[in-house]
Amino acid sequence: MKSQAEKDADRAKLDQAYDELEDQAPDKLARAIRWLRDPKGKWVRLPLGLLIIFANLLGPIVPFLGIEFVPLGLLLIAQDFPPLQRPVANMTLWLERKWIAFKKRREQRKQERHSGQH
Repeated sequence: MKSQAEKDADRAKLDQAYDELEDQAPDKLARAIRWLRDPKGKWVRLPLGLLIIFANLLGPIVPFLGIEFVPLGLLLIAQDFPPLQRPVANMTLWLERKWIAFKKRREQRKQERHSGQH
């Protein structure tokens, strides 16, 4: 059984993952994430998270929800399910770091191509 300090650390890490996701998301999506994080959003988070994950299993039927939506579904569920908070926070933070690194590499390549053309 986890101590209160461990539970608080897991919650803080999950909050960090949400904060970084909001920083990377477009404005409208960031506002939706903030709304879903609100305690009043609890009744929407769990069904939405489960729906996202279930819809992913129906990939050929619902093609617009790809594998990239599974972390979002898990993130929504973890908000209210403490045993998932640490692993989902770690996964989300890792994915966010990879996404930021990818964007930087893409931007560098773009700049290199444009500087080589002049």
